[in-house]
Amino acid sequence: MRSISTRLFVVLVITTGVVWLLAVAWIFLSTRAEVERVLDARLMEAGRMVNSLVVSQDIDTAQALALRKPLPVGAPGAYDRQLSCQIWSLQGGLIGRSEGAPEKKLSEHADGISETVIDGETWRVFAIENAALGVRVLVGDNLKIRDRLVNDVIRGLLFPALLILPALAILIWLSVRRGLAPLDRIARNLAARPASDLSPLDDVETAREIEPVVQSLNGLFARVAGLRARERNFSAFAAHELRTPLAGLKTQAQVALASDDPAIRGQALRQIAIGVDRTGRLVRQLLDMAALEAGEQQRTAGPTNPGALLSSLKDELPISGKALSIVIAPALHGVRLAVDPDHFRLAARNLMENATNHSPPHGTIVCGLSMRDGGAVIAIADEGPGIPEDELHRAKERFFRGRNRSQVGSGLGLSIVELALDSAGCALELHNGETGGLVATIVVPTDLVTIVDGSIGTGPSAPMPFSVG
Repeated sequence: MRSISTRLFVVLVITTGVVWLLAVAWIFLSTRAEVERVLDARLMEAGRMVNSLVVSQDIDTAQALALRKPLPVGAPGAYDRQLSCQIWSLQGGLIGRSEGAPEKKLSEHADGISETVIDGETWRVFAIENAALGVRVLVGDNLKIRDRLVNDVIRGLLFPALLILPALAILIWLSVRRGLAPLDRIARNLAARPASDLSPLDDVETAREIEPVVQSLNGLFARVAGLRARERNFSAFAAHELRTPLAGLKTQAQVALASDDPAIRGQALRQIAIGVDRTGRLVRQLLDMAALEAGEQQRTAGPTNPGALLSSLKDELPISGKALSIVIAPALHGVRLAVDPDHFRLAARNLMENATNHSPPHGTIVCGLSMRDGGAVIAIADEGPGIPEDELHRAKERFFRGRNRSQVGSGLGLSIVELALDSAGCALELHNGETGGLVATIVVPTDLVTIVDGSIGTGPSAPMPFSVG
């Protein structure tokens, strides 16, 4: 049953029917008990009335015993014909009985109320004994009349119910449809929208129960709109950035083909190689960023040795052309980080590439570790020009390249680093060194850091030729 309206209709009809049946059962039991009480009182009243007639000699027991004719008890009504009276002598003789009363003794009890089965019918009998006159008065009520009274009451409830329930079902169906009308209105609104319309739904007159759905949809629309805007910007910037190196590659290739001078051809080929490296790095960064934003890289927390990771990256970087020196503090081997190793490696690789791209020939790149209250700080510092102070707040923006940009940069490196570190549960901080160069720090929260070398304490754990903040 996938329809909410049908489910609600069935639940409400069944619930209403069950409540109605429980009410009928309760009325049946309470009516039966009340009828028993009222008719028992009537039975005792009739018995006492007959006894008073015997005492006042309105009924001549001797004459009745001689003539054996019916006693004048009760009026000719539907109920009174079921009320029967017998007068028995204490010696066991029948003195008289009312019309319709059985000839068999209604009860063997001397006094009080009892039940007796006579000829297959159950009688409720009230007995009262008059020892002074030597008689016993028995007044009996056939229980069929009581059952008929109760059944008449129940039929009086069921027959209207059979007529009312269909009308009630129609009203319930109309109420359910009206109650779900806001959902239908929202569905029609969404169905009529073009795919490009991500404006929020109007929730001014929305029912309180549906407001969370509308708010969630509006939140989804906002996120999708933001994602589409980022994709448009990303595509535009990527196309622009790829156009420049591709045009340069074509130009250098034309120069190499058109020139017979070995020096000019060699220079053009070297420029082509540089352009290919830059384009390859840009494409790889674009793919990395797309994978991070799409959540395709699964996040796993494992013990990561930052010293070993940075050492492996040192061997991968093309630093021989600049004769760079990369110093990795031994303390980095003395900690373990409970972070995603792939995301952390992606962030560290881009920071190391930025440092090598901006460092001057024969420069030094220092990777150090320091401990502070907020956790571990892994610093990667270079001797390049740094980032102007007025551009630091924009350095993490996509495709932003400041005044001190390098030839092979694309402005995506720091954006990728920030995304990767966010996925790993860490943070990126940037500032310039006191003597120049950029210091990029990875801040790892304390709960993700395990110190395996007891000699590591607070403060810088590696000698650095310049301040790391």
